[in-house]
Amino acid sequence: MKKPYIWDNYSDQPYPLKDKNYKKKMRKSQIGSLLKTLFISIFVLPVSLILTPFVKRKKIDSKTFFCIGVDFERNPKETLEMIEELEVERILLRLKLWEMEKVPLLKDFILKNRDKKITLKILQDREHVEDLTLLQRDLERIFTTFNQYVDIFEIGSTINRAKWGFFSVDEYNLFYKTAYDLKTSKFPNIKLIGSGVIDFEYHFTAHTLFNLCKYRFDGVSSLLYVDRRGAPENMQMGFTLQDKISLLSTMVWLSPKSEHKLHITETNWPLSGTAPYAPTSEYECVSENLYADYMLRYYLLAFASQQVDSVSWHQLIAPGYGLVDNREGIKKRSAFKTYKFMVQNLKNAQFLRLDIKRDYYILQCLVDNKLLQIHWSLKPTTLKNEEFFTVYTHEGEPLRDEILSIGSSPLYIYIKDAL
Repeated sequence: MKKPYIWDNYSDQPYPLKDKNYKKKMRKSQIGSLLKTLFISIFVLPVSLILTPFVKRKKIDSKTFFCIGVDFERNPKETLEMIEELEVERILLRLKLWEMEKVPLLKDFILKNRDKKITLKILQDREHVEDLTLLQRDLERIFTTFNQYVDIFEIGSTINRAKWGFFSVDEYNLFYKTAYDLKTSKFPNIKLIGSGVIDFEYHFTAHTLFNLCKYRFDGVSSLLYVDRRGAPENMQMGFTLQDKISLLSTMVWLSPKSEHKLHITETNWPLSGTAPYAPTSEYECVSENLYADYMLRYYLLAFASQQVDSVSWHQLIAPGYGLVDNREGIKKRSAFKTYKFMVQNLKNAQFLRLDIKRDYYILQCLVDNKLLQIHWSLKPTTLKNEEFFTVYTHEGEPLRDEILSIGSSPLYIYIKDAL
C-alpha cells in the first residue's frame, strides 16, 4: 500500500495511521464533504426511523443467504475441501487493488468454484482513491477477467475508516462512480454493490444513498459488526441487531440510488488469546465456545429479519477470528462444525416467525415440510424433552436428555407430526 499506509498481515487489515499530521491535513481538506454527511444524515436518519415499521419483509433465498469469506491464497487445497464440506452456495473473495499481479491466481481459484455464487470485494488503497485513471484501468481489467464468473462486485470497503484510504464520502462517491461508469459503458450485466460502511455509523451510509452523484447500486453492502457490544442481542444506543438491520433496510428502500437488496459482507468476533492475529484488543475478544454461539445467533437474527440477502462470515481460515486456525496445521474450531450444521439445516428453510419473550428466543421455520424450532436463552433455563422432539446441539450432536438445558448455545428441535 502507498505510504503512510501499511498492511497488517496478521489481522488482514491496514495498521492505524501513525502520521497524525497527515491525517489531520486530509480531514481538513474534506471538511465540505464531512458537513454534507452531517446535514444529509440529520434529515435521512429520523425519516428512515419513522418509516421503519412500514417496510415489508422480503422473501430471502436461504440457499445464498449463507456466505463464507475466503482468502484464496491461504491453504488453497484445504480451503477448497472445506468449502465443499460446508456446502455453502456463496463465497466472498477479496482482491487488493495494489496486488493486481495476483489476478491470474485469483482467476484460477474462482474457476475451481464455478458452481458457487461469488462476491468479489475490491479493496482500495490511497493511490487508487487519488488516481481515478489508474482505478479505471485496473477495474476494467478486473471486470474483463471476472465478469462471467462473479455474481456481485463489491466496490470498496470500510469507507468510514481513514486507515483504509478514504477521508470522506465524497471521495468514495467518485471512486464508486468510476466503477459505475465502466458498468454502464462496457459491462452492463455486472452487479455492483457498495458502500461498505463498517459498524453502526449510518450517517456515512446515508450520504452514499442520498446525493447528486450520478450512480446506482445493485444493492447495499454493510460491515455490520456488533462485537464491541458482546452478544449479538445486546443493544447499542437502544438498537438491537435487528433494529439496525431494519433501519438500514429502510434507508435502502427509500433511496433512489439502490435496488432494495442488502448484503452484510463482513462480520465476526475476535478470539481470545490469539494476539497479534486478533483484529482488536483482548478486551473485545471471546472464547471459542462463545464465538460459535454468537456467530450462530447473529445468523439466526439476521435470517429472521427477512431483510438481508446474504451474510458473509469473515472468514474461513484466520487464527484471530476465523472458523479455522492454521498456525500449526489445520485446526477446525467448534464454530466450523456450528457453521456446517447451520447451513445443512437452514439452506432450504422457509422462515415462519421469531418469538422473543423474557430473553428466550424461538426461531421457527419449515425444512423439507418439517417444523424446526431453534431455541436459545440469554438467561439459562430448562425445557422438557418431549417424545415428539428430535433435538440436536449447535454442532449437530443428538440430545436425548430428559431435561434440555437452554442457554447460550442454540438447540435445534424438530417437531414430529407438527403439520
